[in-house]
Amino acid sequence: MPIVDPRTGEPLNSPDNGTNRSSQVDPSRYIVDVDMSNFQQVVLEGSLEIPVVLDCWAPWCEPCKSLTPVLEKLAHEYAGAFVLAKLNIEDNQQIAAQLGIRSVPDVKLIMQGQLYDQFQGALPEPQIREWLGNYLQAPQDAPASPEEQAEAALAAGDPATAKAIYQQLIQDYPDYPDYRIGLASALVGEGEAEAAREILDALPPEHRDGAKARGVRARIEFGEEAPSREELAALEGRDDSEAQFKRALRQVADGDYENGLEGLLALLKRDRAYGDDLARKTLLRVFDALGAEHPLTVAYRRKLFALLY
Repeated sequence: MPIVDPRTGEPLNSPDNGTNRSSQVDPSRYIVDVDMSNFQQVVLEGSLEIPVVLDCWAPWCEPCKSLTPVLEKLAHEYAGAFVLAKLNIEDNQQIAAQLGIRSVPDVKLIMQGQLYDQFQGALPEPQIREWLGNYLQAPQDAPASPEEQAEAALAAGDPATAKAIYQQLIQDYPDYPDYRIGLASALVGEGEAEAAREILDALPPEHRDGAKARGVRARIEFGEEAPSREELAALEGRDDSEAQFKRALRQVADGDYENGLEGLLALLKRDRAYGDDLARKTLLRVFDALGAEHPLTVAYRRKLFALLY
């Protein structure tokens, strides 16, 4: 795994000099408790060969109890691309004072004997992965994170599994709003729109009005606006603009976004005046529901632009 100097972009280790750590580092050395007896050797001297993630914690620190297992999991996953050094600041107050530790958890990345980066607090796993990714190449065979598992469950039409995952993540990281938004999304998939809306309404304003929450709200609204199965059956055989719009809206509400988007685009081509440009407006709402980076949003924004201009 190439280790990159963020200041120069150059690798810190040559391919012949330690980039394949999984075959050169004893797994028992991925995680090391450090104190006065080995801090110099493991953290300062050791970081000249392998980056060191220094986890500063304390027995009385509740957030540390959720953060340390995540760091340990990543240390094993990276298989020697970095060493996790755990420092109990309660038992090593002299080192903590020298490092300027004022609160825990405090995580520092030491490379080439220098402090390269740090963060405080119990960040969720995705943010820690992103932080590590700024300096280390993630292993290609890394297992799916809980967030990825939840998203895959939702995509596969299994909101119950996604709901269970997000509930556990909220328990582990109660102050991370994105997991509550994920839970609301899973609840929408289970038909519990009102419970989902309550979760969104309880979010801090900056998250309540953010793109992710707006997307879940849009899904709730689509479900409320879409025709029932009985109404849809009554449209059988009709090919007018109203029937075409209602079918597309039902598909979107059911999570069949691609066919729903295709139907709305077809209606826009056929009858842009329908419902005061309702097909185009609904397309934009679907984009908001999916998010700007979703592949369908990207693809159908291009199609919409090509059609209009």
